[in-house]
Amino acid sequence: MRTTKYKACTKCRLLVSSDVTICPNCRSTSFSTDWSGLIVVFNPEKSEVAKILKIAKPGRYVIKTR
Repeated sequence: MRTTKYKACTKCRLLVSSDVTICPNCRSTSFSTDWSGLIVVFNPEKSEVAKILKIAKPGRYVIKTR
């Protein structure tokens, strides 16, 4: 498990600060500190990667959570 000041929402994969208790993207309370890969989405409407990963809001997302 990685030691980090960030954690990833297990539902939408948004990367948030470790002190966040509710995901601002999907309102989930399930997080993981064991994640890999990072994608930064600036404009999800024009991003092919965001479309493939079904990302609708700008932000930092992880590729995989465990």
